[in-house]
Amino acid sequence: MLGGDEFISSPPRKTVRFGGTLTDILLKYEKGETTDFELLKHQLSDPDIKDAQLINWLHEFRASVVYLTKELDQLVSVLLKLPWLRRSREVVEEYLGFLGNLVSAQTVHLRPCLRMIVSQFVPPRITIREDDVDISDSDDDDENVSENFNTCHRALQTVARYVPSTPQFLMPILVENFPFINKSERTLECYVHNLLRVTVYLPTLRLQILELIIEKLLKLDVSTPQQDIEDAEEAANNSDREEKSTEEGLFDMEEDEERKGNKVVSSSSERMAHPLAERLDISMTILFSYIKDVCHVDGKLDINRTKDLYRDLVSVFDKLILPTHASCHVQYFMFYICSFKLGLAEAFLDHLWKKLHDPNNPSVIRQTAGSYIGSFLARAKFIPVVTVKACLDLLVNWLHKYIDNQDTGANTYCDVALHGPFYSTCQAVFYTLIFRHKQLLDGNLRKGLSYLQSLNFERIVMCQLNPLKICIPSVVNLFAAITRKYQLVFCYTIIERNNRQFIPVVRSGTGGDLVQTCTNPLDSFFPFDPYLLKRSKKTIDPFYQFWEELSAEDLENLKKPIKKGTSEDEDDDFLKGETPQNDGVVGIAPNSYESSTRSPVSSIGSPVDCYVLYPQ
Repeated sequence: MLGGDEFISSPPRKTVRFGGTLTDILLKYEKGETTDFELLKHQLSDPDIKDAQLINWLHEFRASVVYLTKELDQLVSVLLKLPWLRRSREVVEEYLGFLGNLVSAQTVHLRPCLRMIVSQFVPPRITIREDDVDISDSDDDDENVSENFNTCHRALQTVARYVPSTPQFLMPILVENFPFINKSERTLECYVHNLLRVTVYLPTLRLQILELIIEKLLKLDVSTPQQDIEDAEEAANNSDREEKSTEEGLFDMEEDEERKGNKVVSSSSERMAHPLAERLDISMTILFSYIKDVCHVDGKLDINRTKDLYRDLVSVFDKLILPTHASCHVQYFMFYICSFKLGLAEAFLDHLWKKLHDPNNPSVIRQTAGSYIGSFLARAKFIPVVTVKACLDLLVNWLHKYIDNQDTGANTYCDVALHGPFYSTCQAVFYTLIFRHKQLLDGNLRKGLSYLQSLNFERIVMCQLNPLKICIPSVVNLFAAITRKYQLVFCYTIIERNNRQFIPVVRSGTGGDLVQTCTNPLDSFFPFDPYLLKRSKKTIDPFYQFWEELSAEDLENLKKPIKKGTSEDEDDDFLKGETPQNDGVVGIAPNSYESSTRSPVSSIGSPVDCYVLYPQ
């Protein structure tokens, strides 16, 4: 292969002309003689044009770019439609040289050139999904596709080198060409991957590209509620079981054959049954890989690169994720990058805290920030107990100050519209305590109890704002059981009174009046609820705290308060007996928390209620 300068200066193999040089043809066209010009366009459009012929034409065009003004955009359009990518290396190199010459001499053609390059960011042949079966019409193996993409990125870098303003013209084209969600998974996968590659050599576009990708993934996410994903998986599993029982002998033989190939089995077992969930899963896997690759150099965390990426991701989080209700998976990009270093997790918590307690922010944003704090503290294994305590101190102190300010006010009554951020903070505290109370009490029960008593939950629970009435019942009931066990506060009297005062909400529907019990007046959700996407889940699971089943024995233990005057040894035995296996993080939670985020019409993001029986 010839070097760049050597190749540019090398003569063409032979000259192909119709009535003179290319310059002559173009000059004749300017004078109104179109015969040779039309013949030229016809020859260039010939699908059977030979490589040698194409190289000669491209070489002449490179020398005549000064004539390719806006008036000749038809001819340029023909040149940009040439199938240059799937040609010999000589054609590719000559074409790249032509693109460089063209955009440097005639910037009027910059946009069409960029559109041509970006259109190649997806494979030429795609996988079509029909009747739940993948039908591929692609003859290109992965190696060829990858090589073509590499060449496209070389072309884009060539153009950007000649025209410094390329990024500002490129971004709208990247937006326009983003595949619709009904395109094949392979198309979406390639496009997302190639967009992220662009950020490597055009770093000024990184924030905008991340924003574009996450915005598209967010639309996929909210179009695919967790319940729909679970239902699709269950239906697929039932279908597989039926098929297995119907064709048991034959199926086993086929399975043995598939195992030999290995590839088939792993791809089918990791495939999401829901088509949109499958697209989202593939895209999230790419996004996680990108975050890891940017932040790590030679396997080691590069803190400066990580901080820069964190800033971009937080910016996207604020703009797109926080205002979006009940997204299930996309927000995990923040969870993942925060797992790299405790300082990032603490910075994220501090960022959310500022959103929560700033009265200038809209109430709905403040409430969502509260949901994120509670869910993040509960679910992130990488957050140590010392950070949990620091956050609880911050949140609880704010709650007490809020109560102080309301004590003499006229608005001191239970109202979500007036006090949404207060209730959201209460729920974050209750939720964190349910998950983390064993860690907070671990090692030294008396010291841990003393800390929890210092938080003065009783004042929060008993205040006139009545948070137990507003917070999700499943959270309230577990909080009540745990705080009763450790004699921190007795919530059941208030819960019973709230239940007696509860008034059903009447909504008017198309079928007449519908009586609904509004179990989630806060309109809250848990943003880090269990992650369901099979491939990308593998990235999250090592850092994620799962809930364990709440057994009958656990329920019984929760109803038994600890005895006062218990010795240190007995305290330790009690803790040892109750410590779950998952890294000492509490695992008491009902199955209901694993349920999906509901739509705003039905109980709005709340898990199914799970009541701990009241003590008699």
